[in-house]
This record gives sequence, C-alpha cells and structure tokens, in this order.
Amino acid sequence: MAEGETESPGPKKRGPYISSVTSRSVNLMIRGVVLFFIGVFLALVLNLLQIQRNVTLFPPDVIASIFSSAWWVPPCCGTASAVIGLLYPCIDRHLGEPHKFKREWSSVMRCVAVFVGINHASAKVDFDNNIQLSLTLAALSIGLWWTFDRSRSGFGLGVGIAFLATVVTQLLVYNGVYQYTSPDFLYVRSWLPCIFFAGGITMGNIGRQLAMSSHVTPRSSGNVYLTKV
Repeated sequence: MAEGETESPGPKKRGPYISSVTSRSVNLMIRGVVLFFIGVFLALVLNLLQIQRNVTLFPPDVIASIFSSAWWVPPCCGTASAVIGLLYPCIDRHLGEPHKFKREWSSVMRCVAVFVGINHASAKVDFDNNIQLSLTLAALSIGLWWTFDRSRSGFGLGVGIAFLATVVTQLLVYNGVYQYTSPDFLYVRSWLPCIFFAGGITMGNIGRQLAMSSHVTPRSSGNVYLTKV
C-alpha cells in the first residue's frame, strides 16, 4: 500500500455526536419510565388517603376498594406525570434559564410531602363554604411554588397544566365518566385547579431533579487510523 495511505481497522466507531444522541434518548426513556411509576404511585396513595380520610386503621377491604375504582386513573396520572416531568427541564433548556433553586432530593421530597398534604386537606379539612376552602388551597399551592420553584416558567406551566386538566376533567364529568359530590364550579369542585397546579409544580421538580442527576456529558473521541509505510 502506498505511503501515507490510511485505512480504518474493523468496524467504524461511533462519533461523539451519535453517542450523545443515543445517551440522551436512553436517559429520556429512563426518566419517563421513572416519572410514570411515580405518578401511578402518587395516584394510588392519594386515592387511599381520600378513601380512608375518616379511618385510622386499615380494614381488610381497603385494597379491594382501591382497585374497584376506575382502573384507568393511575395509568392516566402516570402518563401525565411523565409528560410534565419531561416538559419542565425541556422548557428550561429552551429558555436558557436552568433551574437552580433548591436543587437537591431532600427539597424534592419535601415538595412531594406538601403536595400530598394539600391534596389530603381538600378532602379532610372542613370549611364553612367551598370559597374559603378554594382560597386556602390556592394560597397553599402558590406557597408551594414559591418555596420549591420560584421560576416564571414553572409558574406559567403550572397555570397551563391546571387549566388544561380542569377542562379535561369537566368534559369527563359532563360525559358521565364519573362525578364529584357537591360540585360548585360547573361539574367539579372549585378547588380542583389548585390541586392540578400543585401537582404540576411537584412533578416538574421531580423531573428537573431527575434530569440533573442523569445528565451525561459525552466524552470526545475521534476515529483511530493506522498508517502503513
């Protein structure tokens, strides 16, 4: 072979761009699966809290009562959680404003605990009227955003998620899929958008933390060529 002629030994190696795309795809899939199961778990827990809000002990029919309810609710909540959790860091990246406020898992766990408390308060706390309950939950939800998020993108997405989820819920109740007791906001309860807003902020924080924890910086590598003299 002539001097200076090169050839690649064996199969070509993937360049850094292809490796980066593959890593992002795998991380995206893993984060989506984790967010889905977190959403399913939270849906089951919140359902359990509502079912047992007046009971201190767990009777034998608790599990049966959970699965006797609409089976499609946990998968829908899991899918919505995955979409929201992936959307938040994506919006942060496109806006060029990485979210760095309280970026640790302990803060995320406290956010989840506050969200569960807000949801449980909607079913357990008694007020004179629904307006007082709605205003209280709205203040708690905004307080959750201020304590664990404080980003304009997070607030905007939370409001959009609350609006869209409330409209979908109205349509489901209108078509008789299920119903709320004592509806005061068309077909649902007036505090429902507050729960959706708090849930969006919570899943957004989980998604952001997962994105930061699973971030992979691709290592640069070049193709290796051998020169025969």
